[in-house]
Amino acid sequence: PNLAGQFVRRGLVDEYQLVIHPVVLGAGTPFWPASDTPLRLRLVETRPFASGAELRSYVPS
Repeated sequence: PNLAGQFVRRGLVDEYQLVIHPVVLGAGTPFWPASDTPLRLRLVETRPFASGAELRSYVPS
């Protein structure tokens, strides 16, 4: 498992910031490993950019 996945599994991440780009890709590498336990998040901020990208900030709920 990668370092990010280890932090997530131990509940050590207090905020997730995802930048969403308006592009569809056919494949990619997952950032987090698969898990049997859902990671429930609450949206706390959304910030759009002129490029069409959007920053979304989440905290564990």
